[in-house]
Amino acid sequence: MDVFLQGLKGVIDALGATVLLPVIIFFIALIMGAKPGRAFRAGVTIGIAFIGINLVINLMWATLSDVGQAMVTNLNIQRDVVDVGWPSAAAIAFGTEVGLWVIPIAIVVNIIMLALRWTKTLNIDIWNYWHFAFLGSMVFVATGNLLYGLIASAIGAALALFLGDWTAKAVQHFYQVPGISIPHLTTAPGVPFAIVTNWVIDRIPGLRDLDADPETIREKLGVFGEPVILGLVIGIILGLLGFYNAGDFQTALVKVLQTGMNLAAVMLLLPRMVQILMEGLIPVSEAARDFMQKRASGREIYIGLDSAILIGHPAAISSSLVLVPIAILLSIILPGNRVILFADLAIIPFVVALFAPLMRGNIVRMIIAGTLELLVGFYIATGMASFFTGAAQNAGFALPENALQITSIGDGFLWPQWVFTRFTQWMGPIGLLLLAVLLGVAIFFYNRNSRQWEIAAGAPADEAAAAD
Repeated sequence: MDVFLQGLKGVIDALGATVLLPVIIFFIALIMGAKPGRAFRAGVTIGIAFIGINLVINLMWATLSDVGQAMVTNLNIQRDVVDVGWPSAAAIAFGTEVGLWVIPIAIVVNIIMLALRWTKTLNIDIWNYWHFAFLGSMVFVATGNLLYGLIASAIGAALALFLGDWTAKAVQHFYQVPGISIPHLTTAPGVPFAIVTNWVIDRIPGLRDLDADPETIREKLGVFGEPVILGLVIGIILGLLGFYNAGDFQTALVKVLQTGMNLAAVMLLLPRMVQILMEGLIPVSEAARDFMQKRASGREIYIGLDSAILIGHPAAISSSLVLVPIAILLSIILPGNRVILFADLAIIPFVVALFAPLMRGNIVRMIIAGTLELLVGFYIATGMASFFTGAAQNAGFALPENALQITSIGDGFLWPQWVFTRFTQWMGPIGLLLLAVLLGVAIFFYNRNSRQWEIAAGAPADEAAAAD
């Protein structure tokens, strides 16, 4: 069995999401009744879209990483917990003993929950099952018990499905992606921060009346409020903060302007890539709707995808770019923080993307909520760094030079890892049972009154709008 699982994991790693996802989409579309030609074209189109999205994200990644490292160098920040980025976290997660089993575990959990009507989400984003493996790996390192780690991964997979269901209507309406949910454990855990932040802001005179969504900004600022120009301006400001002392004047000027143009390109190209993705998803969504109407009394089902399809929205990108210097400032001023940011600054759009539906794209509110989540995240990452590092050692991951411990914004900053690891460390199997019971209670109450839960997460209060 281990040999088979190793082979399966190796194939998935080799193919990657851009090849694996189109294959899965093709077969799902066929099963749902789409014509072979249409199903094949949908799969290929979705694969092309994800290649384009990844190319643009890599451009943003490289640009923000360079700027972030330059800012850290300029400020002479010294910390002993180094941010190694989500790609390293994913490699660590799949490289541990838990990672070997996580794919079949997550698939079985999804099938059982669909059969019992505990979820509407079919999570086909297999590559991102690494989040469940990472969560389980942290539990395994904290307790030394592989079974606990595997059970934690299973509960984590169920948690992702619940969060995907809860936020689906908000995502579908705000981002105009019918039939889609986001069971992504980098993005969905931020929703509680957004709900609390929004509630507080609604009670602060002046701040609650501030309109700062991309459309309003464009109306007030004209051409300077357009997403591309906003990206250019924010990029130039970030470039100045990072490269003002980069050699001679000419070198500094080139780096600043390149940063501005790169981020302007991101603001233009990411939404275009998402449009291509939607071209591929629409036939699948239609086939799924027809299939469920004919064979399951109209039961609704969502296709679970990576939150990469959300981050092209101007509100998500703009707020995350502003959060880059804020994150670096927090790393300096927070007492007791031991984390230095390097590789994962470009993951911030994923962290804040689900704030947008609830906050109606209000960039100021998203920045405030993102700041609060990062603030808490620094302390979670500091407290969990030893477990993160232990998981890396279990996977044979080489630590960066001069790093005593490692983390990442992608998963090291997020509350599920802390809750699962600490509950299991403190209470053993009772902690896991308590987590499963709490999740079961949440699912029960969500199913009893799903409409109110969905409105709380940002779905429109109007039933007709929600159904669009």
